Amino acid sequence: MAELPIPDLPPARCSGRFTISTLLGMEEGGRGPYTPTEGSSCDSIQPTHLSSSTLCTRTFGYNTVDVVPAYEHYANSKGVGDLRKGRPSLADLHSILKVTGGLAVPIASLASPGHAAAPCEVSAGLEEAEGEPGRDSVPEPVRFGWVKGVMIRCMLNIWGVILYLRLPWITAQAGIALTWLIILMSVTVTTITGLSISAISTNGKVKSGGTYFLISRSLGPELGGSIGLIFAFANAVAVAMHTVGFAETVRDLLQEHNSLIVDPTNDIRIIGVITVTVLLGISLAGMEWEAKAQILFFLVILVSFINYLVGTVIPATAEKQAKGFFSYRADIFAQNFVPNWRGPEGSFFGLFSIFFPSATGILAGANISGDLKDPAVAIPKGTLMAIFWTTMSYLVLSATIGACVVRDASGSLNDSVAVGSPGCEGLACSFGWNFTACTQQQSCRYGLSNYYQSMSMVSGFGPLITAGIFGATLSSALACLVSAPKVFQCLCKDQLYPLIGFFGKGYGKNSEPIRGYMLTYVIAIGFILIAELNAIAPIISNFFLCSYALINFSCFHASITNSPGWRPSFRYYSKWTALFGAAVSVVIMFLLTWWAALIAFGIVIFLLGYVLYKKPDVNWGSSMQASSYNMALNYSVGLSEVDEHIKNYRPQCLVLTGPPNFRPALVDFVGTFTKNLSLMLCGNVLIGPRKQKMPESRLMADGHTKWLMKRKIKAFYTDVVAEDLRSGVQMLIQAAGLGKMRPNILVLGYKRNWRTASPQSLEDYVGILHDAFDFKYGVCLMRMKEGLNVSRVLQAHVDPTALACEQQASTIFQSKQGKKTIDIYWLFDDGGLTLLIPYLLGRKKRWAKCKIRVFVGGQINRMDEERKAIVSLLSKFRLGFHEVHILPDINQKPRPEHIKRFDELIAPFRLNDGFKDEATVNEMRQGCPWKISDEEVDKNRAKSLRQVRLNEILLDYSRDAALIAITPPIGRKGRCPSSLYMAWLETLSQDLRPPIILTRGNQENVLTFYCQ
Repeated sequence: MAELPIPDLPPARCSGRFTISTLLGMEEGGRGPYTPTEGSSCDSIQPTHLSSSTLCTRTFGYNTVDVVPAYEHYANSKGVGDLRKGRPSLADLHSILKVTGGLAVPIASLASPGHAAAPCEVSAGLEEAEGEPGRDSVPEPVRFGWVKGVMIRCMLNIWGVILYLRLPWITAQAGIALTWLIILMSVTVTTITGLSISAISTNGKVKSGGTYFLISRSLGPELGGSIGLIFAFANAVAVAMHTVGFAETVRDLLQEHNSLIVDPTNDIRIIGVITVTVLLGISLAGMEWEAKAQILFFLVILVSFINYLVGTVIPATAEKQAKGFFSYRADIFAQNFVPNWRGPEGSFFGLFSIFFPSATGILAGANISGDLKDPAVAIPKGTLMAIFWTTMSYLVLSATIGACVVRDASGSLNDSVAVGSPGCEGLACSFGWNFTACTQQQSCRYGLSNYYQSMSMVSGFGPLITAGIFGATLSSALACLVSAPKVFQCLCKDQLYPLIGFFGKGYGKNSEPIRGYMLTYVIAIGFILIAELNAIAPIISNFFLCSYALINFSCFHASITNSPGWRPSFRYYSKWTALFGAAVSVVIMFLLTWWAALIAFGIVIFLLGYVLYKKPDVNWGSSMQASSYNMALNYSVGLSEVDEHIKNYRPQCLVLTGPPNFRPALVDFVGTFTKNLSLMLCGNVLIGPRKQKMPESRLMADGHTKWLMKRKIKAFYTDVVAEDLRSGVQMLIQAAGLGKMRPNILVLGYKRNWRTASPQSLEDYVGILHDAFDFKYGVCLMRMKEGLNVSRVLQAHVDPTALACEQQASTIFQSKQGKKTIDIYWLFDDGGLTLLIPYLLGRKKRWAKCKIRVFVGGQINRMDEERKAIVSLLSKFRLGFHEVHILPDINQKPRPEHIKRFDELIAPFRLNDGFKDEATVNEMRQGCPWKISDEEVDKNRAKSLRQVRLNEILLDYSRDAALIAITPPIGRKGRCPSSLYMAWLETLSQDLRPPIILTRGNQENVLTFYCQ
């Protein structure tokens, strides 16, 4: 149907592609829906029965409404079934074309004019904007490649003070071999995390938000939101940490020259505040200036590193030899190759905990994902290259300094001796230096084990190492100062937490979060003023490790769910490696500082609980959704492999609610006893032609589901389109459910208007009950004095958003019942369903104080025996029903006025055939099967009078009950006219104030007192 026949005409040229608005929308000036717009230059020769524009070969050589694949059709896609830009809907291709004024328009488009145009108004607008030469172009934001945007940024953030001040000392303690092991262990974690980042960032288009964006879009808002908040805070505090590191170095230089500003502590504060203010100015100047500053810092560090390597090959002066530097010597390398533990931190894991923070910082590039030209290429390439080069620098530094400098040296030129002098101990003796005295007294000031500035001492020009320290600290501070607002801005825009949206506003062509910068600046200033961050630093390291653990877990979880949407273009990862990385990250958290790890986990769990409680209205296609589907699928299939057992019986209800908001009491009643227990399915039959009702079905289904969620009813909604109610219910009964999760009880409201309704609707209603019994369903009818249908009050909504937002009607099942009674009239043994539903209702908090009473029929001369028998049976069922009443007068004749009322009730439906033979009766009943013959009235007289009598008993015993549950009679199919059966139900339940539940099982046991 999608192909459109055309006459033989000269070919037309078409530049541009039709949007849905040009296919379907009617424009001013009398142009039809297929008329070309200004944006598409289709030079057609003459129109056909469609229009000239359809001659444009928008596919590959023949004319059709269809379009070829294009990027625009998939951009900004959200949910399954959303309309895409420019792509015709299925109805446009599938529906019959109707010729209107010489133009062919799909009937679906005529039926709903605005149906497909809305999503593409933006597309059409963009095409028009591109065609306007006079319009000012929007300035292009600054974007970075993988070197400048990721690799250099990550290397600067990984390199830090530890590279210069602690790595030589760690080499002295652990030896070259174990130092390499510490480095490689740390790098293993960061490399695995880098691989996981690469996989996640190449699984779709990455936007701004960095680590938060990656985790939240992969694992969902619960874990993503909590990590985003603490990661942004950790980066803000890390600004203070690196700034204080810089300020301490400057303070030490001032101390050496006796030039302190105030005192050591306040100098750190003053220098720190000035420094972070300058860094803020660089950041506010724009990402381009910040990137230039980072390149400057990078060059300074490279120069300092080269300066160090040159210094190792320059022959050592006497001053340097006195401090333990002797250039490259094999015996020094051999001595420093093995460990020599000293002090309280002299252990493998103690040193590991000191070094590990220097391997972190691999997320610096990912954190500015919104400012990268192609994040999917830049993040994997830049992050992994940064890890490689920084690892090489750490390994080279530890090996070279371990081969040049001895562990202990006095620094005194007077300690030089002749080689081989007696009384000289240690490796330095063979080089003409005697450090024995200070070594034995442990008072040596120099050497790898004692002098943190060993790199500066070894280097060719010492001040360059100081410049390197400045570059490392300032670049790390600047990277964190940029990362924190960028991550926080994305978190603010998602609105997962209250009161933070103010900071999400962006300014300028790069949408810079200036308010976020100011917040980060304030937090950094606050921690700089403390001037002592030793207690805070472990918590920050744990926050970063927490992020690593979740990134690795995100990669593992997305892989193991087997979601078709998990298709990362980066292939060099393994789900088991990612899981190992997540586990190791958690272990390292506790190895570093166990109490800080507990604090980090506590904060994550608190924030996770908040998001779980608030349930934000976001849908990012996370792996948690895929995992939920997998679990549901596996459990459903596994359930089908297990035979049913009475002990595991659950009342799974198909509730004929129509639109659920029309019958809230029915929804609340079933939702009360099925919540967290069993299946509830709200069924709606849309009566009418399928073409007319299908759009309504698609439009309203989501609104009804949201209405149920807002009412906190755990139920599914489904609808069918049918020619009449009964055939629709038959479809639902047969098709509803999945595997063993299929309804076994049909719940519906009592038909109050059966006397005035059309006879066919009455026949259909009773027929539905018969159909339920035919399909082995139990039946539950609910009657309330005020009725169930509130649709007249609601004025049925067409807009699904209005449906979900409408004011919720209050019902009796939403309020506490107090110390009333639930009265069960277990008149006939239906398998126990009449007992089970009130029992489940009584377990709920609102009904817990109600006393449950059981009434059964009996004979007056055997009341005690029958009561004991029922009490004994109920005790075996363990239902906790102890109050049992025997009704000996159940078979007494009802009062004459009540009998007369029943006769008047059925009078309009009587055939009045005068007890003629069956053939004559069937002939008289032709076309009106609901009519009651005189013989049927006579045969069912005893059963009719029993219903009258039961109503009298109900009025006597249960007038003030909270709920009445009673076993209704069953009308034999083909022998009991529908009007007579409805008269029985009417008589049984009339004039009663409490809700009445007429419950009939399918005659199979739902209760058992056996263990197996």
